[in-house]
Amino acid sequence: MLMYPDIDPVALQIGPLAVHWYGLMYGLGFLGAYLLGRYRSHASWTPVQPRQMEDLLIYVAVGVIAGGRLGYILFYDLGAVADDPMRLFRVWQGGMSFHGGLLGVLLACGIFARRIGCTFFQLMDFVAPLVPLGLGLGRIGNFINGELWGHTTDLPWGMVYEPLGMDPRHPSQLYQFLLEGVLLFTVLWLFSRKPRPTMAVSGLFLAVYGSVRFLVEFVRIPDAHIGYLAFDWLTMGQLLSLPMLIGGAVLLGLAYRGSQNT
Repeated sequence: MLMYPDIDPVALQIGPLAVHWYGLMYGLGFLGAYLLGRYRSHASWTPVQPRQMEDLLIYVAVGVIAGGRLGYILFYDLGAVADDPMRLFRVWQGGMSFHGGLLGVLLACGIFARRIGCTFFQLMDFVAPLVPLGLGLGRIGNFINGELWGHTTDLPWGMVYEPLGMDPRHPSQLYQFLLEGVLLFTVLWLFSRKPRPTMAVSGLFLAVYGSVRFLVEFVRIPDAHIGYLAFDWLTMGQLLSLPMLIGGAVLLGLAYRGSQNT
């Protein structure tokens, strides 16, 4: 049994200005994605040139933050924001939806792809391997905030989080860090090191993320104000991840069927 380390969510306080670890994790995620993108953009077969990475980063950052926040409000917290509209802007308190952020990134990349003259999926295949680093760091931010805990467990790595009682719990944020961050990055980065059929990298991203997120939801506590949607196990996260899993499989099938027909 492990004890949760009491981590101050504020990394740095300068007068009234508070820099939160959660925000720093997002900043590091964007920085890491930019550096990886610059590295990948030197390959002859990628649609993005090194000089275009700064603009792409801005488009993606806006999509992630706006889409992630609006998605969280829409999918998970609409009632609370109706009571307190300013909650919409308090991003440092947590409350970002990956699925909303994904929709924001899709929209941003659709606009950017038209701007640089490539297809949507050519750009998404370039962007997909850059995403897991930010996902993993975001889960570290969740852990520091003491949110998104799992059910109680008797496994040796179960962690006691005193605000929820003295029973050890699955550190589901760390599971997601390892699966959505480390594993997904490794799979996508190795897979995309050489040219693949268009849509293949995007499809693999959706399929792997959808699968691991669906599985982790079995040990993660659902949002208290939502609970289980059906069968005493189906969560909102699973409901939103299932189309990703299916869509990823479809994209992979189309990608490789198309490559065989050319």
